[in-house]
Amino acid sequence: MLFVLPVLLAASAVPAPAEPNNEQGQVREQRKTGSVRSLRQIEQLILPRMKGMQYLGPEYDPIAMAYRLKFIKDGKVEFVDVDARSAKILNHSR
Repeated sequence: MLFVLPVLLAASAVPAPAEPNNEQGQVREQRKTGSVRSLRQIEQLILPRMKGMQYLGPEYDPIAMAYRLKFIKDGKVEFVDVDARSAKILNHSR
């Protein structure tokens, strides 16, 4: 009986796996099916076009199937929305 209690306590301390409905889980599933490109592929195509800008990072919208890449230049933040399927720039907001 004393052996069972520590095992049960240890098992309850293990964090639950991430839900598949989160942003990363959805993009992972969409990549597995081949319906979207990876972030690495998108960055390789878009970052060279953004000369003089500092890349701050990405976001992914699983509903729109689009990446939003965030940049800064001269103290102003700019967003570039990219279709995750075709890698076409959808919007560039300054």
